[in-house]
Amino acid sequence: MHPPPRRRRGVRRLWTAAAAALALPLTMLSSGSTPAQAAAVQCSVDYKANDWGSGFTADLTLTNRGTDAIDGWTLTYDYAGNQKLVNGWNGSWSQSGKTVTVKNAGYNARIAAGGAVTTGAQFSYSGSNAAPTSFAINGTTCTGAHQPPITVLTSPEAGAVYTQGETVPLAATAAAADDATITKVEFYDDTELLGTDSSAPFTLSVAGLAVGSHSLVAKAYDSMGASATSTPVGITVASGPTVVATPSQLGVKQGESGTYEVKLSKQPSANVTVTTARASGNSGLSVTGGASLTFTPSNWNTAQKVTIGADASGTGSAVFESTAPGHGKATVTVTQLGATKAYDARFLELYGKITDPANGYFSPEGIPYHSVETLIVEAPDHGHETTSEAYSYLLWLQAMYGKVTGDWSKFNGAWEIMEKYMIPTRADQPTNSFYNASKPATYAPEYDTPNEYPSALDTGVSVGPDPIAAELKSAYGTDDVYGMHWIQDVDNVYGYGNSPGKCEAGPSDTGPSYINTFQRGPQESVWETVPQPTCDAFKYGGKNGYLDLFTKDASYAKQWKFTNAPDADARAVQAAYWADKWAKEQGKGSEVAATVAKAAKMGDYLRYAMFDKYFKKIGNCTSPSCPAGTGKDSSHYLLSWYYAWGGATDSSAGWAWRIGSSHAHGGYQNPLAAYALSSYAPLKPKSATGADDWAKSMQRQLEFYRWLQSDEGAIAGGATNSWAGRYTTPPAGTPTFYGMHYDEKPVYHDPPSNQWFGFQAWSMERVAELYQQTGNALAKSVLDKWVDWALSETTVNPDGTFRVPSTLRWSGKPDTWNATNPGANSNLHVTVVDYTNDVGVAGAYARTLTYYADRSGDTEAAATAKKLLDGMWTNHQTDLGIAVPETRADYERFDDPVHIPSGWTGTMPNGDAINSSSTFDSIRSFYKSDPAWSKVESYLKGGAAPTFTYHRFWAQADIALAMGAYAELLE
Repeated sequence: MHPPPRRRRGVRRLWTAAAAALALPLTMLSSGSTPAQAAAVQCSVDYKANDWGSGFTADLTLTNRGTDAIDGWTLTYDYAGNQKLVNGWNGSWSQSGKTVTVKNAGYNARIAAGGAVTTGAQFSYSGSNAAPTSFAINGTTCTGAHQPPITVLTSPEAGAVYTQGETVPLAATAAAADDATITKVEFYDDTELLGTDSSAPFTLSVAGLAVGSHSLVAKAYDSMGASATSTPVGITVASGPTVVATPSQLGVKQGESGTYEVKLSKQPSANVTVTTARASGNSGLSVTGGASLTFTPSNWNTAQKVTIGADASGTGSAVFESTAPGHGKATVTVTQLGATKAYDARFLELYGKITDPANGYFSPEGIPYHSVETLIVEAPDHGHETTSEAYSYLLWLQAMYGKVTGDWSKFNGAWEIMEKYMIPTRADQPTNSFYNASKPATYAPEYDTPNEYPSALDTGVSVGPDPIAAELKSAYGTDDVYGMHWIQDVDNVYGYGNSPGKCEAGPSDTGPSYINTFQRGPQESVWETVPQPTCDAFKYGGKNGYLDLFTKDASYAKQWKFTNAPDADARAVQAAYWADKWAKEQGKGSEVAATVAKAAKMGDYLRYAMFDKYFKKIGNCTSPSCPAGTGKDSSHYLLSWYYAWGGATDSSAGWAWRIGSSHAHGGYQNPLAAYALSSYAPLKPKSATGADDWAKSMQRQLEFYRWLQSDEGAIAGGATNSWAGRYTTPPAGTPTFYGMHYDEKPVYHDPPSNQWFGFQAWSMERVAELYQQTGNALAKSVLDKWVDWALSETTVNPDGTFRVPSTLRWSGKPDTWNATNPGANSNLHVTVVDYTNDVGVAGAYARTLTYYADRSGDTEAAATAKKLLDGMWTNHQTDLGIAVPETRADYERFDDPVHIPSGWTGTMPNGDAINSSSTFDSIRSFYKSDPAWSKVESYLKGGAAPTFTYHRFWAQADIALAMGAYAELLE
């Protein structure tokens, strides 16, 4: 496959470390390499074909098996049949007879020692299609790559339920490749090693698993040092015998019937009768078969079917209960769908996988993890962290569930979980009453690289007043800020114990813990961060906690600080808008009214994202001495990269600060949320000027898209009111947007923030929703051009496999903005560097096409949306959702050094040393006990880049939402 975006995202933002609040941008992953002298090539090539009978795509991974880098490569190989090249990517492809030649592209010419690059192409053929047997790089024949073993956890079954104290039988099959043998199999409960078996058959009996959900994994090792983990299997341990029903969500079309299966969790001593009946909900659904089922001591674990019939006209959901004497009951939610609603049925099936507790998407508190898998480094640096992004996707997922089923309790419940765990409580932000809106914060410059930090506070730089603090307090009667913090260590892996309402309770705390990461300028990738607690009480880190890594001051006070991700809060408002509309269409608007009112409040505070970081006047601010704002003239009316707030922990002698951000990224805008907060009555904020600000913001955001639209149609980076984060002078000739300067890669540079196609799909989906709801002409004009470009770069093969853009490259710049006569941007260009089958991005892209096609009538957009959804449903389903393998060459950076100033020493909560010799993994020793660690360890020692199949919460939600949107608008 093509390389994944480096990545990704989710979120990123910063706060500051002192009263001044040095809120620096998030940066993402990037690949790195170590220079070396040329030497004889040692290589291997992995070849994979996706064949549909008359054509195929070939994906090749070139791995450098030597100790020196390969600088520039040419790959050659031969086909035995009549395969003909159609097109290629990630290199210059050509063919002469049966010989295929691929020369590197400029961006992937270097293959670091132990590193890998990917390239691919499409071919046509007739007859046979045998894979090539020999490959050469720079004329040297490559050896075959040793393949890792194949591991399957064969027992227990996915979804099995055991009684507390009952022994759980684990069994796995493992097969080694080439001439290797299996040396051992380890069994894990999530990341906890349960036991090991070194001989076949590989088994383990486990007793004493706690009541609750468990994610079990088998990991096999072979005699050549390779290892691989199985697909996780989710089980549940119950407090006593129970009835087991699968699936937990079922869609049944009008006039048809559907079935679910029931069995018992434990062998009974005598016959047991399971009775099934509708407990509540839609009376158009009824049990038409299997209302009474008998299980014996011999067939207790053989599933029997319950049949649910739907009448010809109803819709909505009903809860069916399967009960038996002395057993816990099983519940299944069945939803009656319109006669043609196949995509709603898909939504419910995927929703059932996501919300099944045994599948591992949620913590015991009900918090969505960033991913099911724990070893993943993106913007979050561990899979069981979460982000405000994930919470906002949970809200949207539950809103769609309410639309399909009529059950709005889960949407309200999702907001309650978010409010409880991700919006700081009064105890978390205890000194807001000391906030002085006439001087919101003290200036500290941002710098280009981490080694230029800490940054000194400068009280001599003018700072403007905060013009919305007083009206927010007047509207809501509190000094507290109502917005989500951006990142949370859900399982307290780091050990800070910053649970809501607590300040550094420590490693023994079992609740979710607030943390922070990025803080040191645009070049600080995730691989160079030092995670810290949001409440720094000097319990961990050095003598000043972590504060003196980031800001330089005469002395340091214990303090709290939070950072908001505006795109996530805006997505929460967006979800509330749809929830309110859909609920009212069902006559249930009153059921969500209280939650929608909270979304309006969140949107009111979200206006902090519209302001310059230090409330300086917007426009031509090219030195720290540029004028401070005097009110709303410090607002750019865009959604910036973050807003942040903090203060002292000492409530008797406190202080507090708030900041906005000077940087606005095209991918963060949400004109649908702006429309809802300005024009949709249930979401209009209570403050005096909130609705007016959002009305101006909606227009400004749409103009921003138009200004950033390239000649081809893609949306470029963004703009800033503070060049380089310190109000310096930009290069001569830099175009402006209302006085803000064009920034090709705003906020972070490692990798460039403008290169991921996912930002395009996410952002244009919001524009498409606005267009679908209002018919806005400017939104339509932007979409018309963007959709044409995106479709021209999209390939869907006859078998449903697909390629969408992945990495983008930019050149030129836009014209300076003229609102009355916008320029054509004929000198601003985009090219697609490589392509991907990333299912999360494809889901967001399909939603964009769906909303656009519904309003515009564009048949190609509608057809492509359907092909993408059908393709991923047909080709990429797993037991846990929809996902594809991805090779993570960037994991070579696990050993990257983390800049710590000379002489600075401290410790992480688990005792990991922090000093000038620290690396990414040395201050994260917990990774060494992760069941997937050996794959990374092997790569760091010169092996092939590891491949993972990740189940990210946001991606699964985006796909499910795309299915629901297609059902609503185009099915």
